[in-house]
Amino acid sequence: MSKIQEHFLRYEFKYILDDDRRKKIEEELSHFMQLDPFVERFENRKYLVRSLYFDDPFYTFYYEKTDGLMHRQKFRIRTYSMEYDETIPIMLELKGRYNNFVYKHRTELKHDNESRHDVFELLESLDQGKPISKQFTYDRFRKRIKPIMLIDYQRRGFQSKYDYEFRITSDGELYGTQTTNLFPDNKVHRRALIDGFTIMEVKFRKHVPPWFHRIMIKYQLNRVSISKYCTGMESTALIENLDD
Repeated sequence: MSKIQEHFLRYEFKYILDDDRRKKIEEELSHFMQLDPFVERFENRKYLVRSLYFDDPFYTFYYEKTDGLMHRQKFRIRTYSMEYDETIPIMLELKGRYNNFVYKHRTELKHDNESRHDVFELLESLDQGKPISKQFTYDRFRKRIKPIMLIDYQRRGFQSKYDYEFRITSDGELYGTQTTNLFPDNKVHRRALIDGFTIMEVKFRKHVPPWFHRIMIKYQLNRVSISKYCTGMESTALIENLDD
């Protein structure tokens, strides 16, 4: 992979598409957008994204999202493989919302075959001079956050030919796994999430181009508030048991 971008600040609009609408929209996107260079290396033009989400014993991150708080954040570890490899990037990310903006800060983790078995051992490589590392350490010991939900999906990314800050991603084949491990063994149960549908995310800094507005109208696209983490949590008994 190319050098890891550590900071993002942008709008993110989400839409849920059935397979037919996704194919038609992606065909129209080809006139204005090109595939993300990272996608081009894969035969099927999509790649795996794996995220291990943290939460506290009261699932505060989950409820802040479902309650619609405009100021919220959560930690996750992200990589791009289902099996460990010493060459793959593994990152700690802090993703949050401030009013209508989505922000993300991340830092790459050093890892080896031994550290992959324990998430907190993996996190020992954090550069404590970075704000994200200090925030994670605070949340770990004061809020008692721990890894709880693994989310996998296949992503196809598009980059505007005219505005490098306008991107669209199509995320499908979503699975959720209740685990504390970034690379769990095959015995864990993976649950299919929103099976047969794709989450399309529109990402931009300033504005949506007019040509995409026309696509929105043509295909009657309606924004939704959906979280892959929350959807994964709702596929288990974790939330139900806490409410009881």
